[in-house]
Amino acid sequence: MKITIFGGGAWGRALAFAFSFKNEVRIVSRQNLATFLFKLNCSIKQVDFEESLDSDLFVNAIKTQALRTWFQSHKLPKNIFMMLASKGIEMESGAFVSDIASDFLPMENLCFLAGPSFAKEVLDKLPCALCVHSENEALAKRFADALPDFIKGYVKGDVIGGEVAGAYKNVISIASGICDGLSLGNNARASLLARGLVEMHRFAKSFGADMETFLGLSGAGDLFLSASSVLSRNYRVGYGLAKGKSLDAILSEIGEVAEGVISAHAICKLAEARGIYTPIAKEVHEILEGRSLVADSLRRLMC
Repeated sequence: MKITIFGGGAWGRALAFAFSFKNEVRIVSRQNLATFLFKLNCSIKQVDFEESLDSDLFVNAIKTQALRTWFQSHKLPKNIFMMLASKGIEMESGAFVSDIASDFLPMENLCFLAGPSFAKEVLDKLPCALCVHSENEALAKRFADALPDFIKGYVKGDVIGGEVAGAYKNVISIASGICDGLSLGNNARASLLARGLVEMHRFAKSFGADMETFLGLSGAGDLFLSASSVLSRNYRVGYGLAKGKSLDAILSEIGEVAEGVISAHAICKLAEARGIYTPIAKEVHEILEGRSLVADSLRRLMC
């Protein structure tokens, strides 16, 4: 099949590499990716938007906060099939990725990727498993079957569950980084993550999500990965804050988007409107907004 990847960030590049094992892959990006593609020594081609539109499947890896603008500025045929690979919540509107995408394409033409996956390890061809969430099971299977042998693809419904898990785990990962940065120990981190998983599901349940999603790859799997490794940008945000660095300095060092910073704001706004108890997200948001000291927030959570 011909597959086009929209977005040349770390995850977009990793997905282009992964899909190239079984498919003819093109990538559309504002960046010049010639050096990156040469180092990969693979057949991926960088093309312009118009040239990409004859593909069979499309993967969108544009960051969540730029996604609506991207759709508005790119005229897509309504009959294309697209998988969204970004995670997060639009800050001002509180819209999930599926809310944004379905404003421009039919929901039955959309899939949403979730699960534990660092871009670097995908580029190293290390094994992982991912979930393709969709209301269209047959379409989700097409995307899952197009993945390389080192990625095991599962097909799931519960689009909103996968979405909430992907956004919320980034916020819990910031809290986990803070916990480790304060040297509170393994017991404290395990307690925080267990409570975080419950909190994620409590929030998602109000949107109609299934508990099973949070016990699987999209929920627990992605949370445990993102909340326990320096490869996670959100974990590094929390760790840096615990070490006394400013948020601006941390984000400058990382050089990429840490979606948990924005998702914390959006989650707390939605939780307040719906009357949902979200203590970890609330404390993370207070820290990020400079309204609470790191140690004080963690003490409130752990004591």
